[in-house]
Amino acid sequence: MRIRDGFPGQRLRVLPGAVARAASQAGPTSRLLVTDAGYFPHAANHGRVRARGATGTIVIVSVAGRGWCRTPGGLHRIDAAQALVIPAGVPHEYWADDDDPWTIWWMHARGPDATEIERDLARHAGPDDVAVVEVHDQVRVVADLERVVDALETDETYPSLLRCAGAAWSVLAQVAADAAAGSPVRGEPVRAAQEYLRTHLDSVVEVAALARRFGLSTSHFSARFRAATGGGVVEYVKRLRMARACELLITTELPVADIARSVGYPDPFYFSRQFRSVHACSPTDFRRGIHDR
Repeated sequence: MRIRDGFPGQRLRVLPGAVARAASQAGPTSRLLVTDAGYFPHAANHGRVRARGATGTIVIVSVAGRGWCRTPGGLHRIDAAQALVIPAGVPHEYWADDDDPWTIWWMHARGPDATEIERDLARHAGPDDVAVVEVHDQVRVVADLERVVDALETDETYPSLLRCAGAAWSVLAQVAADAAAGSPVRGEPVRAAQEYLRTHLDSVVEVAALARRFGLSTSHFSARFRAATGGGVVEYVKRLRMARACELLITTELPVADIARSVGYPDPFYFSRQFRSVHACSPTDFRRGIHDR
């Protein structure tokens, strides 16, 4: 028989309905509000059924063991270092594995910001928008979920709810970013390439050579890079270079031509055109504007 809670060492907080309604009506908590949160260690026989779904977005992060979730879209397996995100209103049933029950941190969040994260995750989710995401930095996500629980355990005042919302936003943003970046193992060549590009801003960029460097064909590497970053290699490098150029324009008195060369543009006029395409002003005007503030 499945049980909802009552596990030794658990932590659990549920916001009273009247408090949740008031906090949802105005201020930052109207955009993101955590109504339920907790920690269930080694949750043997844990399970919940919601035939009509939940009123908010459910986020469950498994730190050990295994769990399962059944929705109209199918059966989902959740292993350690994975996050399960169930959008509001999606009918579901989830439970701890019988042989290796999960240990989980979890929260329910509602509001427009939670809905936006649901929409973003839908690009990487199943047919009913339920997502299982590999968590890249479990320590950081769990730390933020613990902050969520800590805030709700403190009291139900506005400052505590606001702190809770901030920690919850960090959790949602990290899960969405991890979904966009893809599997840590499959995405490793892309992350390695990003680090290489960040430390070689003044080098000539050849996509084919970069792909060979990380053991992939040009087409496969380009597709992975675009999926992970939302754009191509050349555009990514241009924005890295422009960000570094802005830093140098703000923090040094170097001539624009020297800055151009330091970020990979031997021709200062071409550099200026590229800079203007990103920042809608020339490097000189950008520097002058900073100094005039």
